[in-house]
Amino acid sequence: MDLVVYAVPFFILAIVVELAYGWLIQRNTYRLNDSVSSLSLGVLSQAQRFVTLGVGGYIYYLITEYFSLPLMDASHWFTWVLAMVLYDFCYYWLHRLGHERTILWAAHVAHHQSEDYNLTTALRQTSTGFLLGWLFYIPMYLLGIPAEVVVTVGAINLIYQFWVHTQHVPKLGWYEWLFVTPSNHRVHHAQNDRYMDRNYGGLFILWDRLFGTFEEEREDEPVVFGIRGPLKSWSPVKALTHVYVDMAQDCWRTKNWRDKLRVWVARTGWRPADVAAKYPREKSDLSTFERYDPRVPGLVSVYAFFQLVSVVLLLGFMERTELTYWQGFAGWAILLGTTMVTAFWLEGRPAPGLLKWEALRLGAITLLLWSSHAVLSQGLLLWATVYGVVNLWFLSRLLRAPDAGTAAPAV
Repeated sequence: MDLVVYAVPFFILAIVVELAYGWLIQRNTYRLNDSVSSLSLGVLSQAQRFVTLGVGGYIYYLITEYFSLPLMDASHWFTWVLAMVLYDFCYYWLHRLGHERTILWAAHVAHHQSEDYNLTTALRQTSTGFLLGWLFYIPMYLLGIPAEVVVTVGAINLIYQFWVHTQHVPKLGWYEWLFVTPSNHRVHHAQNDRYMDRNYGGLFILWDRLFGTFEEEREDEPVVFGIRGPLKSWSPVKALTHVYVDMAQDCWRTKNWRDKLRVWVARTGWRPADVAAKYPREKSDLSTFERYDPRVPGLVSVYAFFQLVSVVLLLGFMERTELTYWQGFAGWAILLGTTMVTAFWLEGRPAPGLLKWEALRLGAITLLLWSSHAVLSQGLLLWATVYGVVNLWFLSRLLRAPDAGTAAPAV
């Protein structure tokens, strides 16, 4: 049972409560641009299942059918306890190697790009984890744990991790020794040398203490959030692909054939010597570190929030509707195009230059609706019309707005 869908209202409420609490105590941890970026990636992560083919799920089926031990009783408490512990153990190694091997870091890096740390960061998820992540859970199926149990404990594990993405909860005493907490997970999201690549557990911090990857949060060294090679972009495409692109470029540029292969299996941070010398990459100097925060007119922030609400509603519609593969693909393409163009606005690109992207996006949506109008409900067509009219109103105002203004308001 995938409980994540049912947890979404709780996620939204918790974000609102954290935001209000931060304002109340004058310690706001939110910026609209960063939060829109994180939540857009979360939407795309949920939508990727409409376009991927579920290779991992098919392999799990084959393992359960032909290679596993006899299936355990899904109604027995021991099956659930074993599954909960074993799932987190498998997750620990997926998460750890996701930091220690570049090919896996390429999928996981999206979760760490935010230079803020709040509950929207928890929803900043990858869309490419399906490529290799499933490999780490094969032992659970070999042991005969039923698929529905694996899915359910996986959802519980993911939901638990949501609440630890906050700066407002201090250390929790004895609880810190057993479970992942906001304090020890803040360390995990740090780019400080002391804290990097530590605290990988999802539910239990015991694995980190057992395997030597635990680091405690220290009062004398505040956490600096983000990644050492700063993204400096709100684009979801760049967020999801930049490490893959870097690996492909290094593979192409190096003259050593052994290094061309090693790029794909090397430890994170390794690069061919000839490529690293000729094409150095920028790393953050934490002594002068400043968060990426381009200045845009306030109206752009309102427009970005409108688009965020729109893509969330569209995703909700897609999840409640039985769609063909190509209908799901079209919905995913609309989500991707909308989040991309919204990112361009938040990056402060000149409004006239963005018209071609907006025209392409809205034109594609119009063409899709026109070609499908016979099978769409009147209610959906009405909402689409309202969405188009509001878009055009915003665009008419944005074209008259100055290209530079006050910083986007923190939301």
